[in-house]
Amino acid sequence: MPKQRRFAVALVASLCLITAACAGSSADTAGEKSGKASTTARTGYPVTLDNCGVSEKFTKAPSRVVVMNGASVAEVSTLLALGLGDRIVANQQKYGMSEVPGRADAIKKLPTGDVKVNDAYDIPREAMLGLRPDLVLSTTSYGFDEKNGFASRDQLRQAGAHTYVSPQGCDQNTSRMTIADSYRLVRDMGRIFHVGDRAEKLIAASQQHIAAVSDKVKGERQPKVMVLFSNMAMGGNDFSSVVAKGIYNDILAKAGGTNAFASASRTSFADLSKEKVAATDVDALVVIGYNDPNPTAYAKKLLKEFPQWPAAKNNKYVVLSDSMYLGPSNDLAVENIAKMLHPDAF
Repeated sequence: MPKQRRFAVALVASLCLITAACAGSSADTAGEKSGKASTTARTGYPVTLDNCGVSEKFTKAPSRVVVMNGASVAEVSTLLALGLGDRIVANQQKYGMSEVPGRADAIKKLPTGDVKVNDAYDIPREAMLGLRPDLVLSTTSYGFDEKNGFASRDQLRQAGAHTYVSPQGCDQNTSRMTIADSYRLVRDMGRIFHVGDRAEKLIAASQQHIAAVSDKVKGERQPKVMVLFSNMAMGGNDFSSVVAKGIYNDILAKAGGTNAFASASRTSFADLSKEKVAATDVDALVVIGYNDPNPTAYAKKLLKEFPQWPAAKNNKYVVLSDSMYLGPSNDLAVENIAKMLHPDAF
């Protein structure tokens, strides 16, 4: 199977499944009721999260973390942003690029556990158990699906490992994902590792940054934006990686734009013909680079292919990667898109 097609298979198996926020987390008060209030106050533990219907009780910070692929970098980026990279014993997430200086290189330097991955570029059951993790992070519940050769949450629990499915990964429906889900992921990791202060500072900084950008473009005309993945095939039509719904639309709205293809699908992605794309007015283009060495070339190719677009006439495009996904850096996507759409506001 060609390498690019194998990436597409991984995306179909994971990215399209990334998705109804996991059940809210709640503090465990049992310790206080049993006379352990002083220990709880001193250590911050125990911490209990109700995660996708599974109760996970942490009595200490994990030290052997495995990050599954999931066609995402949300989890590994969040751990790095919180200064927890030294807890990772195996990471399968990578994009090859990032809007955060140094992040792509930092991810490359993380241990992989020398795992032989499966066809979805992820960690099969036996390899996972051999890593002896005490916490396994998966973007969606797919990563714990025993039918697909993965270690289940029950099997990992029996092996002494906690598990965590990221927000909107429980029922695998990304269409409802928003920036708030990124904050939930950061906050949950802050609680699990007892670095809640760092998590709240990161969230507050992002919220302030987004608010400042949104204020600059408030009242401006909202251009129609096409968002799609660079050189990625996920369906049968010429344009099968076009974004329709999800966190991308929340980012666009805060940047002063709107999704040109929001009504093209009820799910996160639309599978469109070239004719449908050509018949739609596209004011600007956002290309997401997913392990593509030259997404800028792809963006320029599209603008040349559709010269009738206002985006082509005005050369309006921006290339992004991890900031467009669930994760700690959505504010950078908001800023970059806003500056492309409304340069006079900055």
